[in-house]
Amino acid sequence: MSKLVITIARGFGSGGRTIGKLLAKKLDIDCYDGELIQLASEESGINVELFGKADERVKANLFKRYKRSYGEWVIPPNSDKFVSDDNLFNYQAKIIRDLAEKKSCVIIGRCADYILKDRDDTVRLFFYADHESCVKTVSDLYGMSDNEAAKHIEDIDKARSAYCKYYTGRDWDNCANYDLCLNTSKLSFEEATEIVYNYISGLKK
Repeated sequence: MSKLVITIARGFGSGGRTIGKLLAKKLDIDCYDGELIQLASEESGINVELFGKADERVKANLFKRYKRSYGEWVIPPNSDKFVSDDNLFNYQAKIIRDLAEKKSCVIIGRCADYILKDRDDTVRLFFYADHESCVKTVSDLYGMSDNEAAKHIEDIDKARSAYCKYYTGRDWDNCANYDLCLNTSKLSFEEATEIVYNYISGLKK
């Protein structure tokens, strides 16, 4: 496997973003997280703040029929739907597809596992941890009380779940959507990175 794209979905507080960045560094490839918003803004000409407001969240927790062509088309600037949340998602999906075509990289969140689900060169990862571990991680990272951290985790995970359901029709935490799911509760981020690195190294042989 000469080129490899790694997508990461993660529970808030599981360390998925940190592990993704560590993994990218170990593999000497680029990692895209918030950078996707900037790239989508530059591609579309739409203010980056609009992408930020729609990032991994939907305005209503409703199911919609997903489109197989996400990222393969975008609404033109003369349409009144040009800055709709759906079109913002489409531009991010286009960037994700373009990156996957060009090079090996790590892509965090944004339903990348679904957008790239038909590619043979993609490995889809999901990181999660038990509630206590997530609360401790978030509390330490943001200086929150345990109660504040627990509420923040609940809100973020609920938003990510709704976002995934809305745009893909899938359950965000369904292990069947991923190639590897890893519980980071009893692992350091470095240990989790090493486990995934060894897994990927086996695939590349």
